[in-house]
Amino acid sequence: MNIAALHAAYAMRDESPEKVVEAIYSRIEAEGLQPVWISIVPREKALAHAKALPAEDRSKLPLYGIPFAVKDNIDVAGMATTAACPAYSYLAAESATVVSLLQQAGAILIGKTNMDQFATGLVGTRTPYGICSSVFDKRYISGGSSAGSAVAVASGLVSFSLGTDTAGSGRVPAMFNNIIGLKPTRGVVSTHGVVPACRTLDCVSVFAETALDAALVLTVAGAYDDQDPYSRAPDTGDGASPWAATSSFRFGVPAAATLEFYGDQYNPQLYKAAAEALEALGGNPVEFDLTPFLQVAQLLYKGPWVAERYAAISTFIGAHRDEMDPTVAKIISGAANYSAVDTFEAVYALETLKLAIKPLWSTMDLMLLPTAPKTFTIEEVAEKPIERNSILGQYTNFVNLLDLAAVALPAGMRPDGLPFGVSLIGQAFTETALLPIADKLHRKLAKTLGGSGRSLADAPALAASQPPHGCLLMAVVGAHLSGQPLNWQLTQRGGRLVRTCRTGTQYKFYALKNTTPPKPGLVRIPGFQGPGIEIEVWALPADTAGTFVEGVPQPLAIGTLQLEDGALVKGFLVEPTGVEGALDITEFGGWRRYLQSLK
Repeated sequence: MNIAALHAAYAMRDESPEKVVEAIYSRIEAEGLQPVWISIVPREKALAHAKALPAEDRSKLPLYGIPFAVKDNIDVAGMATTAACPAYSYLAAESATVVSLLQQAGAILIGKTNMDQFATGLVGTRTPYGICSSVFDKRYISGGSSAGSAVAVASGLVSFSLGTDTAGSGRVPAMFNNIIGLKPTRGVVSTHGVVPACRTLDCVSVFAETALDAALVLTVAGAYDDQDPYSRAPDTGDGASPWAATSSFRFGVPAAATLEFYGDQYNPQLYKAAAEALEALGGNPVEFDLTPFLQVAQLLYKGPWVAERYAAISTFIGAHRDEMDPTVAKIISGAANYSAVDTFEAVYALETLKLAIKPLWSTMDLMLLPTAPKTFTIEEVAEKPIERNSILGQYTNFVNLLDLAAVALPAGMRPDGLPFGVSLIGQAFTETALLPIADKLHRKLAKTLGGSGRSLADAPALAASQPPHGCLLMAVVGAHLSGQPLNWQLTQRGGRLVRTCRTGTQYKFYALKNTTPPKPGLVRIPGFQGPGIEIEVWALPADTAGTFVEGVPQPLAIGTLQLEDGALVKGFLVEPTGVEGALDITEFGGWRRYLQSLK
């Protein structure tokens, strides 16, 4: 059911959207609606959508014929939104912005999925519509609150699904069901038409079998929406990830004293194996103190942010508390214990913790954490519903409070047959940089897709974008090379070396006169056939590029260079007047070889 496989089948006419929809509904009829679904689109309506897709315009619809599901706190026009509380149910007059965008891109909605009531929980058991379980063992929880959305993907009922994620609801179920869980930066995906949990923190999340599928869905779903007051579009340089284009990057691993698995015997070793695998992919591990992150996490449910959950349903809970899940009602009603003073004091505490955390990001590009410390059986959660739910959020609760992005990914199977998972976490707007690394790590640690026996190796990989998000590529040839006197102008602006290569053959190279420190210049001569000149390509955050260019002195200039592989990048050239009286050093093929010749 992964998107690439379906699109390939459609292209070869081995499948059609109508056949896929028919097969899904046959499975739902055979297996039953619950506990995965709360409601489904009528079969005839879904088939009509499939038949109406214009086959001749397939290339214009990135999600052509792709079946998906949405969590039942997300509005779909003409369908009930329950948030897993029958007494709260209402008929949605219009679809959430994100649902409309996906359908316009050719995706076919199958139905609305089960969840922890009012998105309050990480367990998937707080619902009157039947308890979802892990696709690997029915005794164990599926994770929540986006329980049905994760199970629908892992069991192959849909290609992708939407969840919501305030405290980890789009990530914990991904771990327990061996799938990808993408939690974008707050505001990247519109929450217009989503029942709020904590409105200032809520995110729409994506479940998929592969990082490539999650990335494709994000390209459609991630659009600024002026109907959502919390919608955001990155400014120039926001989320700049020059490390994503390099052969090495720095990833944070918590100091052992701050890492807790609550007695689990398998997960610590699987986490260690994930760190080793990430290191083999070019990552450089950096140990850091997780304590301030955990202190932030405590603020979410043991602080006044729970009052936001009360604000979302204050009128309803006053009249219908007895019709709510007892655990959910207890948590949300706890808002009455907090005052406005408490809220401000918690905000002050959060800002203080942010100050303590900020320097850590100068030492690492991303963090590698367990998605959850351990899993529980449904019975164990029933015994201690709040305490064990809290354990599941150990490594997820702080992410939205700190405005971070995260990708949860499968990280191998335990000896007991249950899956383990890890998360890559980065600063705001880095989700497009995290996804390709998540894809590589996923392929090192896992073999199959979701709960199926299908091979992950058969699914297409996700390539890193060039240039990386929020960056531009800059080619340098002289004093800005690594180890040369002006290289600091790149490194102090957050630049990272991407590769060393050569220009095309049409460039002459000159040692310029009267420059301090000594500098060379490149000139493109159409028809000239030289050796090509050694250069370095750097990824530079876009918001720092202006000051870099401003410092380029005459006769040097920034123009467009053609590399030996035909690629075009910005880089150093010299004005024609600058080579008057200059020494032609083209034969050396690079600045370093020329400098060595002077010794």
